[in-house]
Amino acid sequence: MFAKTRVRNLILAFACSIVMLTAATAQQPSSSRPITLDDLAKLHEVRDPQVSPDGQWVAYVVSTIDTKEDKSRAHIWMASTDGKKEIQVTASQDGESSPRWSPDGKYLAFTSGRPGKAKGNQIWLLDRSGGEATQLTELKGRLQGFEWSPDSKRMALVVGDPDPDADTNTPGENAANATPAKPKTPKPIVIDRYKFKQDGQGYILSGRRSYVYLFDIATAKLDRLTDGKWDEAAPSWSPDGSRVAFISNHAEDPDREPSGQIFVADAKPGSAAKQVTPANSRGGRSRLEWSPDGKWIAYLEGDEKEYGAYNMEHLAIAASDGSAAPKRIQAVEALDRGVSNPRFSTDGKSMAFLVTDDRSVYPARANISGGAVERLIQPPIVISSWTGSDGHAVVLSGGDTKHTEVYAIEGSGLRQISHQNDAMFAELELGATEEVSFKSKDGAEVHGLLTYPVGYVKGTRVPLLLRIHGGPNGQDGHSFSAERQFFAANGYAVLAVNYRGSAGRGRKYSRSIFADWGHYEVEDLEAGVDHVIKIGVADPDRLGVGGWSYGGILTDYMIATDSRFKAATSGAGTAFTVAFYGTDQYIIQYDYEIGPPWNAKAWETYVKISYPFLHADRIKTPTMFLGGERDFNVPIQGGQQMYQALKSLGVDTQLIIYPNENHGIQRPSYVRDRYERYLGWYNKYVKKAPEPASAPASTGRQ
Repeated sequence: MFAKTRVRNLILAFACSIVMLTAATAQQPSSSRPITLDDLAKLHEVRDPQVSPDGQWVAYVVSTIDTKEDKSRAHIWMASTDGKKEIQVTASQDGESSPRWSPDGKYLAFTSGRPGKAKGNQIWLLDRSGGEATQLTELKGRLQGFEWSPDSKRMALVVGDPDPDADTNTPGENAANATPAKPKTPKPIVIDRYKFKQDGQGYILSGRRSYVYLFDIATAKLDRLTDGKWDEAAPSWSPDGSRVAFISNHAEDPDREPSGQIFVADAKPGSAAKQVTPANSRGGRSRLEWSPDGKWIAYLEGDEKEYGAYNMEHLAIAASDGSAAPKRIQAVEALDRGVSNPRFSTDGKSMAFLVTDDRSVYPARANISGGAVERLIQPPIVISSWTGSDGHAVVLSGGDTKHTEVYAIEGSGLRQISHQNDAMFAELELGATEEVSFKSKDGAEVHGLLTYPVGYVKGTRVPLLLRIHGGPNGQDGHSFSAERQFFAANGYAVLAVNYRGSAGRGRKYSRSIFADWGHYEVEDLEAGVDHVIKIGVADPDRLGVGGWSYGGILTDYMIATDSRFKAATSGAGTAFTVAFYGTDQYIIQYDYEIGPPWNAKAWETYVKISYPFLHADRIKTPTMFLGGERDFNVPIQGGQQMYQALKSLGVDTQLIIYPNENHGIQRPSYVRDRYERYLGWYNKYVKKAPEPASAPASTGRQ
């Protein structure tokens, strides 16, 4: 049974929440302690804040771990924007997400797979005047998103075609004594697409589409917006509710030309859609933003497909009637930084957005007509999920020693609204983090973050772990890292380097590793380790390295290049690149960044960037390889190959495979297991490292 959410109980619940928050503050311990694995399981993940139309409340999602059931569960919470009240709104066993206020403020919609009139993830509606949440939709297909119309009478839904092979004979709720149906024999998987794999989604099959539908709240009638045959996504209503903009890709083979274009259709079933951005535009899948007068649509445009791995989002606007060619906002282009979360001002003359810039993500504003970009909050800061209503703006933010919470933007600063993790963090002593900068081998300036062990005494040398972020198109910034703090609590300094290829430093910095993997990144990472040794923090005889995804790939490069590391953990990595052509989800990158392997020049590149596997005999570092059994992003075969190579060579190694997991390990017990194995491996080989080898470090790329 799903939890009752009667509004008449909210006042009492609000009062209770205030008492609990006050009590938590009053009972803060006088002494602090390092973070533990048990604490990591107690962290509350806050996401998706949504401000009510009157600006008085924020609905958001809080995800917690149920250790007994070994899974995460998300629920909807609400807090007043003044930060004085905070209350849980839903509590079903199946969880809830995607809270969305109706524009008239009467309803709060959300999605849930809780039991109801139809199975699967459906939209539920909570009437703010009272009563229980009721199931709104009875969809047979897969719900991918929804948005209210401005008049609160309709919704635009994105729904995927139902699986024709899905089992429809599952006994219902009243069939407890029925004989279980015999499991169906799975049908063969028939594949005929250029890109046919996606992590989490599995095999991508032909004939299954996602379309925009119009849903009438009063009648529950569901109609398709258009009659096209192409995938549709990211619907956005015009301010007057007369039109719907969405993204679609009408290329002859969308798998080979993955960028979408913007289409606009009248908000009527069966409407003809008008394309308002050209076929060569590179729109993404982010939300489209209408100008207040309905004349323009703001969107994010990516780079050419060959640079997809190093993509930097550009802010552009298109005429909603297609009468003018789209244009990028030149003030933003001059930044040479990726942007996100664009929003029009109320007069439509300027836009606000988030800027990803050198370990920070900060809000900024620019006039559409020109001029300089204005920073609204000075770094260091990392914020996300910027949203607002009626003059109230909220974001998600945190810090090096502060977990993510909901904050209000006030002037040039932030004011905390949610307090999901405050009580626990008041007990903790966390490692201090500082920015570091240094020169790489060729003189390039590289930046990173250094987290000190808890209780670090200045002037002492300590074990150092180089932990490498994935991507490569990402960055380590000033946000809470449970991993860095866990290692800091166990006596390690942790270095995070934004090597070349990372985001936040401009196009040239990111693209410098194009078709040259394991070169500049390795030099940058080595320079970072050298710097921390030079400043007297790292013990050169107690060094460890590790990472996940591209961080795992770079770990393999590092141990094949530098013999100083006493232990390594390589998660979801690969070192024999050509062996993964056609086996993962990156076929476009292979074909357009490197080239197909039957091309002679491309083959030379594949051999060059596969040196960790082809020269595995250079590796002396004890290494643990880890990955998810069902990872379609970087398949577990990459770890298997490197494990087998080191095992054959007599190097200490282990292979850890997490059953039924994709690229990101999700099952809480597996997440804990991974931390435990990391720490055990590093403690065994780094803290109790043998005498360093007398041989100099090799150069893996020769």
